[in-house]
Amino acid sequence: MKVSLLRAVGVATAAYGVAVAAAPGLLARPSGLAGDDGRTAPGIRTSLRPLAWRDAVSGLALALVPDGPALRTAAYVRIAADFGDAVLLGATLPGRARRVGAVAVSVGWGALSVAGLLADGQKADGQKQEGRRGPIRPRGAGPRRG
Repeated sequence: MKVSLLRAVGVATAAYGVAVAAAPGLLARPSGLAGDDGRTAPGIRTSLRPLAWRDAVSGLALALVPDGPALRTAAYVRIAADFGDAVLLGATLPGRARRVGAVAVSVGWGALSVAGLLADGQKADGQKQEGRRGPIRPRGAGPRRG
């Protein structure tokens, strides 16, 4: 697991989430959800804010939880959110170009988290980090096989 990559994704995601919660137009305009005048309708702002807070909280989890199973779980949550966004926004946003763009951005961010999970990380002293890849395993489940 490449902890530094997961932490960077977390910080960026949290910052974006807070920004969109404060100014939903940051997401509404490029998604085609703003009016012709560039303004975001109250109902759209209300709908986007929970999505923004989800990103802020899941990003904070990636940035702050302890290394190990907690960080792995936070990454899985972030990946599910990003790939879920790709499916839902890719199917529902107005205009093909906006749908394609939303899918590309969502899959790209999800892929960064996947890469962070799969990469071999290094400790600050240059030593390889020990750790497991793959699903979370209960304590006492025995050694990993394969």
